[in-house]
Amino acid sequence: MPDEPGFRHEVLEGALIREPSPSVRHQRVSTRLQEALRDYFRTADPDGEVLSAPLDVVLSDNTVVQPDLLYIPGSDAAVFAETHVFVAPRLVVEILSPATASKDRLQKMEIYRKAGIEHYWIADPDANTLEAFALRDSYYARVAAAAKDDILTHPGFPGLEVPAAHIFPQKPPQSSD
Repeated sequence: MPDEPGFRHEVLEGALIREPSPSVRHQRVSTRLQEALRDYFRTADPDGEVLSAPLDVVLSDNTVVQPDLLYIPGSDAAVFAETHVFVAPRLVVEILSPATASKDRLQKMEIYRKAGIEHYWIADPDANTLEAFALRDSYYARVAAAAKDDILTHPGFPGLEVPAAHIFPQKPPQSSD
C-alpha cells in the first residue's frame, strides 16, 4: 500500500482507492464511538478488541479495507497478526464523509456482506445519525438507529446503549467577533 501523507488507501475488489484523510469532526465521532464500544466490550468480552483506522483488514486476495472502527471477539483475537487483521471482524463501523458516503453505503456494505461481517454500523456526522445493520439471511437488515436525543440499543449486543447526543454533540455557536 502506498504511504502518502494526507491520504488513506484501500483495495476494494482489486481497485486501489485513494481518499483524503479524515476531518477533525470525523475523528471526534470516531473517538466517541470507540470509547462507547470499548466500555461495552470491556465487560461483555474482555478478551475482544476494538480497533481503529488506519489498520488493514484483509478480506480476500484483492480486498483490503480500513474500516473506521472494528470489533474482533476474544475468541478470534489469536487469528490476526501485528500488522494486519486476517479475520472478518464481528462489527465494522464506517463514519461517513462527503467523499466516502456513497462508497460506504453501497460498495463497502456489499463487500462486508460478502465477507460475512455480522454487524455493520454507519455513523453520519452531517445527519447526526447512527444506523446499525445485521446480517439476516445473507443480507443486511437495519436493526437499530439513533438520531439527536435517541439512544441506540442493539439486539445483537445486549446492554449496549449508545446515546446519539454523546456521539454527535452539537457544536457551540461561533462568536461573530
